Amino acid sequence: MSGFTTDRKYYGDRLVYEPLESKWGRYHATHCGCGQDWLTVHAVPAGFTVIPRGKTGYYGLVGPGLTANALWEAVTGKPGIQTWHEGVHITCRSPESEAKRKAANDEYYGRIREESAKRKGAAKKEPITPAQLKYLTSSRRRWARSGSTPSSSRRSRAPTSSRVLTGRRPPRPRSG
Repeated sequence: MSGFTTDRKYYGDRLVYEPLESKWGRYHATHCGCGQDWLTVHAVPAGFTVIPRGKTGYYGLVGPGLTANALWEAVTGKPGIQTWHEGVHITCRSPESEAKRKAANDEYYGRIREESAKRKGAAKKEPITPAQLKYLTSSRRRWARSGSTPSSSRRSRAPTSSRVLTGRRPPRPRSG
């Protein structure tokens, strides 16, 4: 999500704007239409600096007078009209808060992993019994004798099923 943020791990003490690439790309394509990259062609020449966020591919923008209106004007070439204030997402990465976040994630995803393991355990395949094997083998032989294939487009499965169950053929519809 686009917005202002502080994250000491990635940006130090700076307030940065993290733009959502797809969102700002749409703004640029709709309002400017130059067909070039909005970040390098418009935002950087307008005085904004790109700060990479580790090796994740995400980045933040800093610069003098960085506001959503200033970025809008740089990207679209039109004056920004934002009249509301945006909140700042503050990320605390102290060892205590990271340990707390990790414990909460482990608890939540641990429950999900346990439930998944239970479902997988309940759905284990059991070996086929001799009676099941005999039934399947005889059904396959009957199917092969009928001359029909499961993917046959001209015949429905109903006549074959009735023939297997009753041992006789259903009457054929008369054509013509």
